[in-house]
Amino acid sequence: MGWRNAFDNSKPVFVAVYATVIVGILFSSLYVISAIYSGKAATFSATSFQNNVGSSSLEQAPNVSQPAIVQGVPTPKLESRNVSMRPIWEAPPRTKKMPRLKTFRLTKELVQQRVKDNVVIVTFGNYAFMDFILTWVKHLTDLGISNLLVGAMDTKLLEALYWKGVPVFDMGSHMSTIDVGWGSPTFHKMGREKVILIDSILPYGFELLMCDTDMVWLKNPLPFLARYPEADVLTSSDQVVPTVADDRLDIWQQVGAAYNIGIFHWRPTDPAKKLAKEWKDMLLADDKIWDQNGFNDLVRKQLGPSVDGESELVYAYDGSLKLGILPASIFCSGHTYFVQAMYQQLRLEPYAVHTTFQYAGTDGKRHRLREGMVFYDPPEYYDAPGGFLTFKPSIPKILLLEGQHTVESHFALVNYQIKQIRTALAIASVLNRTLVMPPLWCRLDRLWFPHPGVLEGSLTRQPFLCPLDHVFEVNVMLKELPVEEFGPQINIREYSFFDNPLMPKQVKDSWLEVQLCQEGIRDCLASNNTSPSGVLRFPKRSSEETLKTVFSSFKDVKVIQFSSMQDAFLGFADKIREERFRNRMKRYVGIWCCVAEHTPGHIFYDMYWDEKPGWKPIPPQNPQDDHPPP
Repeated sequence: MGWRNAFDNSKPVFVAVYATVIVGILFSSLYVISAIYSGKAATFSATSFQNNVGSSSLEQAPNVSQPAIVQGVPTPKLESRNVSMRPIWEAPPRTKKMPRLKTFRLTKELVQQRVKDNVVIVTFGNYAFMDFILTWVKHLTDLGISNLLVGAMDTKLLEALYWKGVPVFDMGSHMSTIDVGWGSPTFHKMGREKVILIDSILPYGFELLMCDTDMVWLKNPLPFLARYPEADVLTSSDQVVPTVADDRLDIWQQVGAAYNIGIFHWRPTDPAKKLAKEWKDMLLADDKIWDQNGFNDLVRKQLGPSVDGESELVYAYDGSLKLGILPASIFCSGHTYFVQAMYQQLRLEPYAVHTTFQYAGTDGKRHRLREGMVFYDPPEYYDAPGGFLTFKPSIPKILLLEGQHTVESHFALVNYQIKQIRTALAIASVLNRTLVMPPLWCRLDRLWFPHPGVLEGSLTRQPFLCPLDHVFEVNVMLKELPVEEFGPQINIREYSFFDNPLMPKQVKDSWLEVQLCQEGIRDCLASNNTSPSGVLRFPKRSSEETLKTVFSSFKDVKVIQFSSMQDAFLGFADKIREERFRNRMKRYVGIWCCVAEHTPGHIFYDMYWDEKPGWKPIPPQNPQDDHPPP
């Protein structure tokens, strides 16, 4: 019994040790269970995007990866977490491999993880539009909105967005990573993918705010959309004439333009789901139908009557769908925002801008957004090697403000500016600097059909600050042309460049003012001596060699600003370089369109109009003349 007495005497100690061991086991068990379940939550899966249409949630069982074994207590950064629920812009640890591709397939569970107040905001694209997509996401997150998702049409984009911490899913499109071009067969395929996506998400029961990548959000739209809970679909439009002067929906009876599917909000109602399915079936049955035309044809099959006198909605489609048209003044097109500035004139706050009504393709869209200071570029964009060149444009009052607004007065105004820009481009080429384009003034709007100068009923002011793509071929200016034919590349920036809040202080503070003067008068010498106030006086009509010699002393200055470009440059000394520069310049300008009384009705701008005595702005007189000026 000695052993029993020993046990009895040691019982309190044993119980204490035993309890400690039991507690330790319990805590260890809880930790392991927690790690397993958090590991399960760290991945999501489904069937592929296109194969997912019509499948049930039972067919979309999550594909769970094995949780990593972690020694000790994990830090918050290493804590296993659902991929889609990681805060936006929080990049996943590079120490971990990217999840398998099927992890990113579209499912109701995946969308549910991003939904807030039953709403999800979605865009999609391929790698060529990655900078647009990042801009789109950045605007939303800056507005405090996180219930968003991006559909990736190629794996290159999917991987890039994943590593940047952007919620992304695989659309299974296997699309090319390059810019496909507006109107191309691949472009139309992208449109069909949008319709398939809408038809896939609506059955999940969530509201869907569907957006193109070439638009940005300027104000949180969700409270506005929530004002119309009875609406099945709220769509933007190409309307250019205001139907309301406040922030109500546009008056449907007065909207004659197409409904634009670059911004539209869908609720998961039966009429909306029926419309989405019929729209999808229509496009898949006929690859010649443009997605937007198909939407308009279906919605307008029946239009009216109004739902009631107060809702601002209209019965459409099959008579049961309740449709609302977003006001074009604040859900802006490229025309109501960049040309009319309708929201400013009506003293309203814009919610969005969509880069429609523009020219020069994707490059033109990007440049428009940069002009509006709503595009996010990397820091190096604002501090280019070699520095920047800018100048103060000079326009006589008679050209800008006096007389009638005619084709002749429009071209007189634009040509006067073109000549100054031509000189600035030459000096930028000599100094190997990036030219910051000046604001460009126009008297007449540019469209793709005959018009009287501005659209009747629109709020376009004359003159108006016109986008660069109204006159210049922005896509050509930004393209790498062969040096042996066109000389060295001349980089450009938008006119609002120095006003952008993203402009770094070290660039703003490194500035040289150049005052053009008449050689021979006092203190007008070709030297690098600046005045006590830091101004450099520089002779007009200086040669290429003089420019290089004097400004080589200021190569570390970030910005050189000329007081004018009139008679600033004598010309290139080397005839081959001069010829290459001229070849480049001739391709930089586009057309104005269009006069009504002639076919074709467009008129070519001419960068060297001043060298052609008697030059007049007239359309091509025959098919042989219908080409850019020689």
